Amino acid sequence: MKKLLAIALTVLSVTIPGMTSATTPATVLITGANRGIGLEYARQFAAKGYTVIGTVRDPADAKELSAVADRVEQLDVADAASVAALAQRLQGVPIDILVNNAGMFDRRDLTVDKVDFTVMEQTLAVNTLGPLRVTQALMPNLRAGKRRTIVNMSSELGSIERSSGRWYAYRTSKAALNQITRTMSAELAPEGFICVVLHPGWVRTDMGGAAATYSPQESVAGLVAVIEKLAPADNGRFYDFRGTAIPW
Repeated sequence: MKKLLAIALTVLSVTIPGMTSATTPATVLITGANRGIGLEYARQFAAKGYTVIGTVRDPADAKELSAVADRVEQLDVADAASVAALAQRLQGVPIDILVNNAGMFDRRDLTVDKVDFTVMEQTLAVNTLGPLRVTQALMPNLRAGKRRTIVNMSSELGSIERSSGRWYAYRTSKAALNQITRTMSAELAPEGFICVVLHPGWVRTDMGGAAATYSPQESVAGLVAVIEKLAPADNGRFYDFRGTAIPW
């Protein structure tokens, strides 16, 4: 009887997406979770039984997130002190999946003469250094987790091979994030980590605009499915929300 119970518990831990064991929900931390793709991530992971930690710059303005997340934490990914404070508050909390989703996209730099270097520096601080800073600060939590999965939200616009011009700051920030992820994947592979960059598609959010192709629900349903299927062979890869590989 004990042997049968042990087998049943093992099966449950494998077949229930949001569980790391038969009794312990997997924990996912999502940055930039107060709207758009980040909020939808929180909703869909929560619906699957995950323990959800969502970060926002202003928790007082995160009522929708508070309704679905287990914890709402203040975080400005471009502020080193804010990231350090988050790590302190989460000390001892295992994190199975980290989704670095917070980002910005200023569309005014369509040509080289329109590049604003202050905006470009801010874009790099948020889109590139932000995910690296957060990941570095939460490595003890990720090492304590069972899934050891780091998901950096990138964009097809960060693909050098597919670059077609425009938006110097955003494209550069995402191409650099892709390189950071590849470098991290090589370093952390021996520890069993899976580090990937994902492209959500053109999504109808404040960033994507009303004319975009996909709803947040459609995009995130695909993204979550990709994340849940990740295996060691996927470490260091670049996928879209349907699981199709994107060239670097």
